[in-house]
Amino acid sequence: MSERPPILLDGVEGETIPLPPPGRRVLGGDPFAEPAGPDPFLARLPEPTPQPAREAPPRRPAPAPPRPGRRGAPPLADLEPPEPRGWLERLVDEDALRRVSALAGLAETGSDYDRFGMSPRALRNSLPFFLALYRGWFRVQAQGHEHLPRRGGAVVAGNHAGLLPFDGAMAVLDVLLHSDPPRLLRTVVDRWGGSLPWVNVFLARVGQVVGTRRNLIDLLQDDQLVLVFPEGMEGARKPVTQRYRLQHFRKGFVEEALRARVPIVPMAIAGSDDQTPILYDVRPLARLLRLPAAPLTPTFPWLGPLGLLPYPVRYRIAYGEPLEFHTRFGPEDAEDPRLVRYLANQVRRAVQQLLDRTR
Repeated sequence: MSERPPILLDGVEGETIPLPPPGRRVLGGDPFAEPAGPDPFLARLPEPTPQPAREAPPRRPAPAPPRPGRRGAPPLADLEPPEPRGWLERLVDEDALRRVSALAGLAETGSDYDRFGMSPRALRNSLPFFLALYRGWFRVQAQGHEHLPRRGGAVVAGNHAGLLPFDGAMAVLDVLLHSDPPRLLRTVVDRWGGSLPWVNVFLARVGQVVGTRRNLIDLLQDDQLVLVFPEGMEGARKPVTQRYRLQHFRKGFVEEALRARVPIVPMAIAGSDDQTPILYDVRPLARLLRLPAAPLTPTFPWLGPLGLLPYPVRYRIAYGEPLEFHTRFGPEDAEDPRLVRYLANQVRRAVQQLLDRTR
């Protein structure tokens, strides 16, 4: 069996993200603002994998050079309450508005975006919507925030379920609301989501990245918190018979955590397994339509697209003690596949135990 392309964290060899023909508007446009210059998100889409015989590429892509003068969010005590912009922001409490406004410092100097395509303005515009989901729809309860590092890079590894990635969105907002200085959790998104026009731009603007190894390396080099779902789509589309049972963990995140010498924080999200109960996944139909899943749920496809909306279940999020593998093993140990697989299984075990206690 041929090896998967080293640039990818998921997917199979030969899969690429299609780009539009020259001259056509790229990615359908920005749902928040028109880009004033080159869009950094476009540069981070995976390159097509060459199919003919080729020389073996480097196993690990080189990280981008560090950014000079990179700024982070200041402590909350140093921030003045911002003035609400529009009637929607008047519905947001002062603390949440101050936290999201603090992320303006993450943008590149002289640009509206950071080097991954994140827009602080888009984050602020989307805050009322996600805050309503967090407090009104999912009624999130969380614990263990003391295990999240206040500074420096780290990988947050969690369970994934519920078909649509509301669990990732709620985790991002939870970290933002319970960190000081405010931190933006950067989710590694499945490459299929990165191929959807409009959706991929929205994800990039609110700080999420397509799941390539290069993106993970650069995020950790920037001392950022990175959220990974090592189950991938297998977790999101698991049926009700597998509720709260973790699927196979991929191991690329462990390799890069060792190389970057950062801890791995286990995270459990209880509730996402109940938001869209999948009775059966019609895999042949999914392959025919080139979709990650063709689910049958109590409401889908009977109610059409509305049947995919999540049920108003309560989310419970818990963060466990960091797994500091990097203190016992060095970057060179990332080249040992058996060790990396063993460590990935240890992370899986920690997340499963945390999930069992959180349910």
